[in-house]
Amino acid sequence: MYQSTNNKELLPIISSAKDKNPKAQTKLINTFWTDVFSYTLDKVKDKSAADEITVQTFSKTLSKLHLYDNKFPFKVWIFAIAKNTIIDHWRKKKNSIHWQETDLENTKNQQVKSPEDLLILEEERKRILRILDSMETKYQKIIWLKFFEEMSIKEISQALNLSISNTKIRLMRAKKKLAELLKEKNL
Repeated sequence: MYQSTNNKELLPIISSAKDKNPKAQTKLINTFWTDVFSYTLDKVKDKSAADEITVQTFSKTLSKLHLYDNKFPFKVWIFAIAKNTIIDHWRKKKNSIHWQETDLENTKNQQVKSPEDLLILEEERKRILRILDSMETKYQKIIWLKFFEEMSIKEISQALNLSISNTKIRLMRAKKKLAELLKEKNL
């Protein structure tokens, strides 16, 4: 869509997105979503992982938009963020495999929890649910559907009568808000 190397058409949208204008942010995401998703899918070969990495890429892009230097093409900048996010994904996956191989016995032992551990887990769950209740309803619903009902993006979009891209954007914003609230409450 916006392929100009000097970004003239894109600069007003980027400027508005820097000012936290939701419509401008959505426009940026919609403009580059397909390209970033296709690039990510090509690298990770897993639609679900590519989808999650693409959401993370745009979350990072929007949170670091103030660092963007308009002397360079925006698409190059966003693809650099995507590349780094993919590298992070592979690092986490590598660490996860290592953890699974080395700590299998610890995992078995953790499955047998003491009554005190169960009580602590239940208290943490209640605190998280209270924080979730303090969020806007539209964010509560999408977090609940994704993480408690374990619905896919497509199922959530149908349940909430949203487009898939708007569902992804809303989920990204909800996760960011939940993370901020959890951080405030030291959870």
